[in-house]
Amino acid sequence: MTATATAPLSRFLTFERDDWARLRDNTPLTLSEADLDSLRGLNEQLSLDEVVRIYLPLSRLLNLHVRAVQALYRAQQTFLGNHTDKVPFIIGLAGSVAVGKSTTARVLQALLARWPSHPSVALVTTDGFLFPNAVLEERGLMHRKGFPESYDRAALVRFLADVKAGYPEVQAPVYSHQRYDIVPGAAQLVRHPDVVIVEGLNVLQGPPVAQWEAQLFASDFFDYSIYVDADEAHIQSWYVERFLRLRDTVFQDPQSYFHRYAALSESEARQTAGEIWARINGVNLRENILPTRMRAHLILQKGADHHVERVQLRRV
Repeated sequence: MTATATAPLSRFLTFERDDWARLRDNTPLTLSEADLDSLRGLNEQLSLDEVVRIYLPLSRLLNLHVRAVQALYRAQQTFLGNHTDKVPFIIGLAGSVAVGKSTTARVLQALLARWPSHPSVALVTTDGFLFPNAVLEERGLMHRKGFPESYDRAALVRFLADVKAGYPEVQAPVYSHQRYDIVPGAAQLVRHPDVVIVEGLNVLQGPPVAQWEAQLFASDFFDYSIYVDADEAHIQSWYVERFLRLRDTVFQDPQSYFHRYAALSESEARQTAGEIWARINGVNLRENILPTRMRAHLILQKGADHHVERVQLRRV
């Protein structure tokens, strides 16, 4: 048996790693070791074996969904008597800071772009929709950066609405991790792609029950959604190790917002990273990000070594 229900009333099927790998079928491996070098995140152990066993089956599943939605869209256009171009298929990808969602997004972008039916795949991160630091400081929200209220959610919804409307060109703001701020005047141009991957902490968030008819959320525009999951203890460990790597690399740049951490000793850096996690990232994970996990269509559950150990797939 390749899948079992996680609980008697669960909406998900759970696949252990080997069972999920078999669902690759004949999907070809279209990435090389050199490709992976450009896709790996800082401090992540991404191997071709992980791509073959986890991401090829996932790209096959997403390809099937893209084709199905495109066919459904054509059917509706026929019914309406319209003959407009196809609209992009939008994938939402969520998860904690340091869980590896950016690497997952880049791998999926690379794999999906190699399917002949949708060669144009855009990747947009919601970091660009954070309010500028000046606005966050004015509102007393700098210590809440990354929390839902620190994003210009109206701008994100407008961006997704324009993408889904099939506009030939849509602009997204650009965020600099070095500056730790929005880049004034910079824009990412999204030109009518076949698929758009939207990656961010809170992209699966929905409205409170009392407001469900009052406003749109980013998740309302997603055709498919993925949550990258791991035990908080593992994520915190990855965050601390990443902080140490950044201390030795990016933080050394005098132009870096975090240059003040460059001279910390290893023990001081570990303590500082742990305090930041306890005060900000861990709180955001527990209060805002983790509660959206069960809204995803698919959950990738990672073990301590960053490898995906099991996959949960929502029943259709």
